[in-house]
Amino acid sequence: MNDGQLEEKTDLTAEATAKISQSESLASSAGGLGPAIDLLMSLEKQCRVGNDLENLKRAVTKAVVLCKEAGDYEKLIETLNFVNKRRSQKNGAITAIVKEAMTYIDSSPSPELKKDLVVCLRDITDGKIYIEAERASLTMTLAMMLEAAGEVNEAADTLQEVHVETFGSLSKKEKVEFILEQTRLVLAKKDFVRAYIVSQKINKKVFAEEGFAELKIRFYTLMGEYFRTQKDAFSLCDCYHEIYNTPVVKADEAQMKAALEATVLFLVLSPYSPEQQDMLHRLSADDATSQIESLKKTLKLFTTNEIIAFPFPEQHELLALPVAAEGGADLLAHWKEMMHTRVVQHNIRVAAAYYKRIQGKRLASLLGLSSDELEKQVSNMVSEGDIYAKIDRPADIIRFAKPKTADEVLGDWSSDIHTLLNLVEDTTHAINKEMMV
Repeated sequence: MNDGQLEEKTDLTAEATAKISQSESLASSAGGLGPAIDLLMSLEKQCRVGNDLENLKRAVTKAVVLCKEAGDYEKLIETLNFVNKRRSQKNGAITAIVKEAMTYIDSSPSPELKKDLVVCLRDITDGKIYIEAERASLTMTLAMMLEAAGEVNEAADTLQEVHVETFGSLSKKEKVEFILEQTRLVLAKKDFVRAYIVSQKINKKVFAEEGFAELKIRFYTLMGEYFRTQKDAFSLCDCYHEIYNTPVVKADEAQMKAALEATVLFLVLSPYSPEQQDMLHRLSADDATSQIESLKKTLKLFTTNEIIAFPFPEQHELLALPVAAEGGADLLAHWKEMMHTRVVQHNIRVAAAYYKRIQGKRLASLLGLSSDELEKQVSNMVSEGDIYAKIDRPADIIRFAKPKTADEVLGDWSSDIHTLLNLVEDTTHAINKEMMV
């Protein structure tokens, strides 16, 4: 289809004005809506064949308006479909009726008619690039209606039909808002794998642009919901840290404190890794954490090579935060168990740093664990590559020092001899200098 701009055009302004006026008179009389629409449709054909786009839009728009003024939504839907299905219909005419009819959605007399109108307009916009923005808006409206009716799965499926990231007529902000809504509904549907896939359509670099702060917070809040279902503490920490680093959050003391507390909570619940250690030290140096005593003390405990007594004083305060309880009682119980595990793992790393070998019962006593619990934790840490350890069960000895190869022993011996010779040379030089004096 095209708008006939390169074809011969007939100016039907005078005839269009007369017929539109006549249709208004007919529509105002009893039972005159049908004849009025028929008159306008005959005008529509003349304008379409004559390539008079402006008067074509006037005719079809007036037909839609008359149906609305008469309160006849069934006739309105019938007229919309009739105009859309006309052979070689102009893009401009379809755009005009869609935009006009979209203004009637909110004022629909009943939810059923409202839904029928939205479905009709979505069918008309399907596959038409020049009104893809209107289709996205209509799809969002339909999804919200379905969700309000309790049909969450249907709402999510409806919204998934639109690949808004490919739409060229939408701004970046509109696309991000649409994808966020898709993610929210898919999460509500509990389709977590798809929710993560949909969320990755957003380029996170856009959140650094002006005007995207609220969308950034919404995005990381939704991702927090996803990572909570995966029990991924470090990713949760990263989400709350991104929220904390948003200027509008830092400007609000209550929001900033809540985001920072959540960041520290999930950081200490995270498994040991270079990234986790780096963030621990960066947050320790942050002025904001130094002003919150519980966070300051917690970070100091986990960044110092000292045994942490369990439970540590700030633990109950951290686990009492509202974010810890989000996800239900089972997840809260998991976080409490994980807190104990992280403290034990920290303590084992400290022991490995100070002892080459230690008796198992002695280490278990130091850490407040049973021998079986200690063996289990050491075995897990060795499997994950956190530490090196060998357990001699009959002798009840745990060795943290990795045995040296012959080459390493020879290298150490050579280094010691080199150091000794340097020391002898320095001493000889000092004696000779003293004798000369």
